[in-house]
Amino acid sequence: MSEDLDQALSGALSPPMENGEVVFEAPWQGRAFGMARTLAQAGAFSWDEFRAQLIRVIGKHDQSQQEKADYQYYDHFLEALEAVLAEKKLLDQQSLAQLVDQLEALPHGHDH
Repeated sequence: MSEDLDQALSGALSPPMENGEVVFEAPWQGRAFGMARTLAQAGAFSWDEFRAQLIRVIGKHDQSQQEKADYQYYDHFLEALEAVLAEKKLLDQQSLAQLVDQLEALPHGHDH
């Protein structure tokens, strides 16, 4: 199954890479990636479960959008992380929404 997952996230749908390393355009992207890896290593979910959720999230979006320059891998990554945490009952959607509202109310340039 892992091979199928790897193939599903290849090509245009793969994470942004440079010299064989994952790259991040914004601090939140690296933080989300780190949280997902840490939670998987801690046993909250398996990495294969997360990648399967990521594939579902990417797949539900319009294929033509994925081929455009505005395709944002980490937006889908974060959506998949939220979904797998909700599925495992580790995330309260209402509390998350309140936190997002609080963070969005912070002044520009405040990234945490």
